[in-house]
Amino acid sequence: MIEYENLRASNELFFEELKEITISTIESGWYILGEKVKEFEKAFAAYNHTSYCIGLANGLEALLLSLKAFNFKPGTEVIVPSNTYIATILAVLDAGCKPVMAEPDITTYNINPEEIEKNITSNTGAVMVVHLYGKCCEMDKIGDICRKHHLKLIEDCAQSHGAKFKGKYSGAFGDLGAFSFYPTKNLGALGDAGAVLTDNEDLAKIISCLRNYGSQRKYYNDLVGYNSRLDEIQAAILSFKLRHLDEINEHKRMLAKLYFENLKDDFIKPVVDQDYFDVYHIFNIRHPKRDELKKYLLEHDIKTEIHYPVPPHQQKAMKGILDDKSYPVSEEIHRTTLSLPCSFGHTENDIYRVIEIMNKF
Repeated sequence: MIEYENLRASNELFFEELKEITISTIESGWYILGEKVKEFEKAFAAYNHTSYCIGLANGLEALLLSLKAFNFKPGTEVIVPSNTYIATILAVLDAGCKPVMAEPDITTYNINPEEIEKNITSNTGAVMVVHLYGKCCEMDKIGDICRKHHLKLIEDCAQSHGAKFKGKYSGAFGDLGAFSFYPTKNLGALGDAGAVLTDNEDLAKIISCLRNYGSQRKYYNDLVGYNSRLDEIQAAILSFKLRHLDEINEHKRMLAKLYFENLKDDFIKPVVDQDYFDVYHIFNIRHPKRDELKKYLLEHDIKTEIHYPVPPHQQKAMKGILDDKSYPVSEEIHRTTLSLPCSFGHTENDIYRVIEIMNKF
């Protein structure tokens, strides 16, 4: 069986180092907001060429605290892609804001800059882009739109660790860049973890305060805050794995290249452009008979995933919250997309086997 994702296989190369890191952190006796967190924050900011990194408990709270840092009035509109993962929407709602959905580009699956501009109103406060599947959004056009309309720009970088647009890393374009380090990510912890990047010192101080009960000094609370702290063990693991992120990304890019070169053109493959450095957190194809294809592959011992089967506006939880308009581009993507095995734990032979079976479909 070729698994879609095998986290044991993806981490096996690092087992001995990870064990040593975990034991030494336990023996240190310091487990929350200590030197390991500071070391990771410094290293991750440097990797992405930003000034500040604030380690947080998970990716959802990285998005939430990014929004809360601006202290938007209740009901402020935040433009988001209509085909994002539900976490993007939840963060906007939890911040007391109103999500306004804009359609993606059918070729890149990322938010369409023209659709952003169509959805701007006098109540719009921010744009939250999502660098989906490991490809950056069209950040020059989006940045111009936000500056023109005086909007805050937040990047959801949960799937884009190390991805670049025109040589610049995701997370370094907007006011704030929010990351998840969920174990399946290209830079994955061994549990939940997240972070926010910024070049703005004031925003960095606010988010650092918000993550720790609104406190900069113990027992003195300046803001209505949260408990969203990156723990020392995960920080130490992330610092180690960050040193291997380029290696992980190159492995995934190599596997993606095999798909590009050998998969039949019956399958709609991701677009490739010289302006984009894609890291293929997810390697997705599209096919009109997606469900049949998924079943066929499983019958041949190949597991796949669908990212995502239901668009946000059709989720049961969003009934009466999101508008009931149709989003045909998003709906077409959700109806036809299929994610293929493409992880650090997969070998070239695994991918050649997937290609062989798929080309017979």
